[in-house]
Amino acid sequence: MEKILKKKNRKKRNRRRKNKNDGMMTFGGHLEVLRRMLFRIIIVVLIISAVVFYFKDKTFELLLAPSEWNFTTYRYIERFMHLFGSNFHFNEFHVNLIATELSSQFMTHITTALYLGLLGASPYILIELFHFITPALYENEKKYSLRVSITIYLLFVVGVLMSYFILFPISFRFLGTYSVSDVVESNITLKSYISTFTTLTLVMGLVFQLPVIAFFLGKLGIVTSEMMKRYRKYAILMIMIVAAIITPPDVMTLILVTIPLYLLYEISRIVIKRIEKKKKKHSN
Repeated sequence: MEKILKKKNRKKRNRRRKNKNDGMMTFGGHLEVLRRMLFRIIIVVLIISAVVFYFKDKTFELLLAPSEWNFTTYRYIERFMHLFGSNFHFNEFHVNLIATELSSQFMTHITTALYLGLLGASPYILIELFHFITPALYENEKKYSLRVSITIYLLFVVGVLMSYFILFPISFRFLGTYSVSDVVESNITLKSYISTFTTLTLVMGLVFQLPVIAFFLGKLGIVTSEMMKRYRKYAILMIMIVAAIITPPDVMTLILVTIPLYLLYEISRIVIKRIEKKKKKHSN
């Protein structure tokens, strides 16, 4: 009976391999599929970029909002402090944004539209990439890769929102109003403003991928939940150092950035712990 079952299983494996090999494309076929996919992605990015470019006033109203002294974040921080009986208020400030080159505003408009077009098309890009790798995956791997793709995108969006509402406005407030002398007047170029904005947004989007990285490290057995628990105090120190590097030397900003980064660390530990439980369950 055991021999018959082994023979049946062997036949099933051979049939699966045969079906898989029958559906395999040549190297040239893969390149053609990749070319079409990239073409579709470029078209979608350009369409969204064109829409963003057309609605110039609304686009730069949103982008320049964090540079205002009465930005939403400051109002919510003040309300939060009032809950504890504090009469804390942010001082009014004004920073001049200037353009020093003839074509700088136009070129900044184009590059900003392309950046936002790429950001807006990111869900479609993930879907295209998922469809591209799907034929090479088994059914359980398809579900697994889809969940990972959705998680990556959602974490990236949270990182972008974190940058827009917390990190960038507070950084801009500190750096834009910092002065070594009263005789030195700050005039920030639009190019510098947009460049700092996009850089911080990208950095925070990548930093928020920590749980995904932890997931793969846990799968490979490189990092364990016990290890993360044991080195938690060192991790907190490293998180504070990273937060201090990417934020201005301001205690409130440091706290506002450190807390979500630490929460990401704890979420990563929980993710790895769940992976360990699943491994232990399958091994028993």
